[in-house]
Amino acid sequence: MAKEVKRLIIIGGVAAGATAAARAKRIDATASVTIVEAGRYVSFANCGLPYFISRDIEKRSELILQTPEGFTARYGVEVLLETRAISIDRAARTVTVRGPLGESKLPYDSLILAQGGSPFMPPIDGSDADHVFRLWTIPDMDAVHKFMGERSPASALVIGGGFIGLEAAEAFIARGLATTIVELTPYVMPPADAEFGAMIGKAFEAAGASVITGRSVKSLRKSADGKGGVAVLDNGTEISADVVLVSAGVKPNVDLAKSASLAIGPTGGLVVDEYMRTSDEHVWAAGDMVETVNRISGKPARVPLAGPANRQGRIAATNALGGSMRYAGAAGTSVFKVLEHTFAMTGLSEKAASALQLDAATATVHRYNHVSYYPGAEEMSLKIVYERGSGRLLGAQAFGKQGVDKRIDVAATAIAAGLGIDDLAELDLAYAPPFGAANDPMNMVAFVAQNAESGYAPVVSATEAWKLVSGGKATIVDVRTNGERRKAPVPGNVHIPLDEFDWRMEELPSGPLLLLSRAGYESHIALRKLMQAGRVDVKNISGGALSLALVTGFAAGTL
Repeated sequence: MAKEVKRLIIIGGVAAGATAAARAKRIDATASVTIVEAGRYVSFANCGLPYFISRDIEKRSELILQTPEGFTARYGVEVLLETRAISIDRAARTVTVRGPLGESKLPYDSLILAQGGSPFMPPIDGSDADHVFRLWTIPDMDAVHKFMGERSPASALVIGGGFIGLEAAEAFIARGLATTIVELTPYVMPPADAEFGAMIGKAFEAAGASVITGRSVKSLRKSADGKGGVAVLDNGTEISADVVLVSAGVKPNVDLAKSASLAIGPTGGLVVDEYMRTSDEHVWAAGDMVETVNRISGKPARVPLAGPANRQGRIAATNALGGSMRYAGAAGTSVFKVLEHTFAMTGLSEKAASALQLDAATATVHRYNHVSYYPGAEEMSLKIVYERGSGRLLGAQAFGKQGVDKRIDVAATAIAAGLGIDDLAELDLAYAPPFGAANDPMNMVAFVAQNAESGYAPVVSATEAWKLVSGGKATIVDVRTNGERRKAPVPGNVHIPLDEFDWRMEELPSGPLLLLSRAGYESHIALRKLMQAGRVDVKNISGGALSLALVTGFAAGTL
């Protein structure tokens, strides 16, 4: 008896869709697998688009990972390009598509939706002008590249300070354009905490860019001679903008799913269960369009990142062909090249944990990526968020020139394993002078958290410290040297250098005290002196003046 051929239709052919198609054929070579893709390309590296604009990637062909002919030859997958799925008949199990050859119905046994997301275009007058672009597809990239080659713009404006916007800004800087970044929220990279957003913004300013936060763009227009462009902000400020890149967020492509009455979740994404199955037992979904769960909080979440999209596509294909593979949810692990620096994060930020009303605490260190005596040591900033009581790791963020991705990958693994600060403190990490330290920054930040949890050395985050001081609920005690203070002055504090602390403690005022040093180490020593002298209303500012400066906006000094 001949084996029944399973018919699998996949709508969307980039990250999740392409992965699902290849996986499906590896599971069942006899299955009939068809990709329906609305665009002109299938399986391209959309994460690499900014690096073609910057010319880090010189060959356009390197971004096209697979062609329709390649899919057919290697996997036996049929690819329908420039073909749009216009409706799903769930009862009949057919998809109506419209393409170059007209309209037709495709029958399926299983259906996977992998339509991704689309860039959000805010309501800006003049956003339809020919010098205004987005950067989401190969044609988008081609259009920007062509414009820059033909028009030779002198200035660039990036609207939106998230991943794509900042990567595009870096590309424009690399091409020699005077670049301005405008972000609506108080700092760039909104998913991060304030101090890390400030670090990223300062890195771009150091490279010559102008970073404007807390503002929006109201209109765009060409200059009088037609050769340049001008942007007008909501406060009336005019900015030179010969080329404009809009990257103001991504919305999930769920119109088709809505028309088929599939369940949409509170985040606006298509609801799937742990098997990537939608509210229809014959329809699965994966990628930027879906709503899954946050791995840490268990709350509904959309995580529009390439890593989760590819893993979800693999799982959806497995289960669409009879498997039972589960998706545990995403921690949102990401890494971003910030010119000569790197920013990475995983899990919940302090801000996100607070919004979820979790009983969370933080610890921050500024440490060298490897021992300071070995050439090339670079200071990096590392912050963890953990659950009080249990010590469970909830998230981590890091910024620096070297070793950032390594530490965040450790944190992401720890979160997946359900580890806590005690586990991080005891991690046996690789050490040799060129690579790390006997106590790695990840060990050290866990030590800070352990000391706080045990009561040995209570800490307060820079964000919370400034709230307390601004509200008149605590006094900062600055134990830095006079030279350190001059580099990064802190308003309204008591100054007693650490070396004078033993004989000047009586000068300290009553009430809660927050100890401050450059990075948190010297103030830890002062804290212990005070606690042993009987003071109980004292805490150390985690991350010291380096973190506090970034949160409050006063001079960041030597960071």
